[in-house]
Amino acid sequence: MRFESPLEAVTLLKRYKRFLADVRRADGSLLTVHVPNSGSMKTCVGDDWPALISDSGNPSRKYRHTLEMVHNGTCWIGVNTSRANALALEALTSGAIPGFADWDDWRGEVRYGENSRIDLLARRGELLCYVEVKN
Repeated sequence: MRFESPLEAVTLLKRYKRFLADVRRADGSLLTVHVPNSGSMKTCVGDDWPALISDSGNPSRKYRHTLEMVHNGTCWIGVNTSRANALALEALTSGAIPGFADWDDWRGEVRYGENSRIDLLARRGELLCYVEVKN
């Protein structure tokens, strides 16, 4: 996934107070970052795991940096819930997830029924593919 600015590789030290984490930068300095995920994340965050953070570029923001991804030793895990749909859409349209190459006209947050929305919707001729994204 492409980010607005390059991500910085860090080591995740600990997550606490649900929305905060301490990380160690490559130069050894410590930094508290925002964690944009209200879930427990027990299975996708571990102490001393490699992680990637973004910089908002906003010096007046209390926690200028945001935890974006962590690595569990096998794969990268996206932990920023605000990026889940964009990450899924990129994976589906790039061929990273088999079976979706011939679907087109992808749209996000599409209304259906009376009071519902689907995260992603694609078409293949007359067929519709509804995709609900979970982070």
